[in-house]
Amino acid sequence: MSEPTSFHAQSPTPAEIVTRFPDLHPAFDKTAAVAEAHRCLYCFDAPCMGACPTHIDVPKFIKKIATGNLEGSAKTILDANILGASCSRACPVDVLCEGACVMHRYNKQPIEIGRLQRFAMDALHASGAPLPFTPGTDTGKRVALIGGGPASLACAAELRLRGIAAEIFDARPLPGGLNTYGIAEYKLPLAESLREIDLLSQLGVTFHFNTTVDATKLSHLEETYDAIFLGMGLGAIHRLGIAHEDTPGVNNALDYIAGYKSGAITTAPAKVAIIGAGNTAIDAANAAVRLGATEVHMVYRRGPEQMSAFSFEYEHAKQEGVKFLWHVVTTGLEGSGKLEALKLAKLEATADGSLIPQQGSEFMLPVDLIVLAIGQATHTEFLSEGKVKLERGRILIDRASGQTSNPKYFAGGDCTNGGREVVDAVADGKRAGIGIAASLATTPASTTASASGDQS
Repeated sequence: MSEPTSFHAQSPTPAEIVTRFPDLHPAFDKTAAVAEAHRCLYCFDAPCMGACPTHIDVPKFIKKIATGNLEGSAKTILDANILGASCSRACPVDVLCEGACVMHRYNKQPIEIGRLQRFAMDALHASGAPLPFTPGTDTGKRVALIGGGPASLACAAELRLRGIAAEIFDARPLPGGLNTYGIAEYKLPLAESLREIDLLSQLGVTFHFNTTVDATKLSHLEETYDAIFLGMGLGAIHRLGIAHEDTPGVNNALDYIAGYKSGAITTAPAKVAIIGAGNTAIDAANAAVRLGATEVHMVYRRGPEQMSAFSFEYEHAKQEGVKFLWHVVTTGLEGSGKLEALKLAKLEATADGSLIPQQGSEFMLPVDLIVLAIGQATHTEFLSEGKVKLERGRILIDRASGQTSNPKYFAGGDCTNGGREVVDAVADGKRAGIGIAASLATTPASTTASASGDQS
């Protein structure tokens, strides 16, 4: 087993970022946590547990908080979700566990499950206690995992618990995927994502950073490892497809969020426009406000009822001061040497329901920065023809096991579902880890898989 590695951000978050991005849901202190835990009815057939994609035993972990057994509470969470700490912060609990809480039936506030989960996980980290699990007996089998996001991390944990070597290959310098780079700081700080990775290191997961896997590299991995897990998420943000899109001042939401989380971006210009209306677009808009923009507009070609962002995210953005422009489309960019305005046109519905620009409805929106958040492309171009079966660029899998059309390949997360929540990726990775272990239990280790891979 490899020695545990401690992961830390290379550049500390600037002080102004810390003050501008306080916790969206502040941590409980002990008194508040115990009081909230005692509100729980500890349902026998708990709907909150069923609403969690990883099926954490919510009543059990909350009861352990109520009785002061914080280590036991954390272990209960980690039994189901190795990324329980990040999910406690990043999960849309309003539409998952807390949304299913029986307290709603009695017109009472739901139990604050997310904050209680965070309390238990924070206590485990603060105690300095090791991960309450140990790797399984070495089987001699090795699995390569492509991408270092939640799906791969969860899969790797399941493999290590079963004695299977797990090596993660990621193109970026830090692990964690969107947890590290793409989730708003006020939800999941960079340092918290990296702290959680230490748990995987304790299990003996090996990481290879700054390693891009192309078709050639993938073929080498296939020859060298007993199985491959594809967890590389999605690709680049879609572009508008208009002239002068490379003008300075046009960014994309993922780079923008990663920039301020790493400390590379510490301020925003006065006028910012976000193109799109999903949860990532909301995060980028809120970030621009907190970084000092005086006017932030979200621009969307449909109405609020069609936006993909959760309603509570929409309400949060309005509270932050974000303004919304509905039923408009971008038709051009204006500026001499730098971005100065966004040219927009109002849309109207036709008889068949399609949207077309209204004649003479164009207007200018002065902007200093445009952030694109109009969805991401798939990232499966490195999979050679016929390697695994695809549908619209997404990898097709058996949902129960994560296995693809190629029996040696498994997959999970955004590259299979087009983009969902962190907890969904964790659930996919968990199922795939179990599926891979079951598959490898019936096959001998490949002769080449005994050779050690390249270490980074």
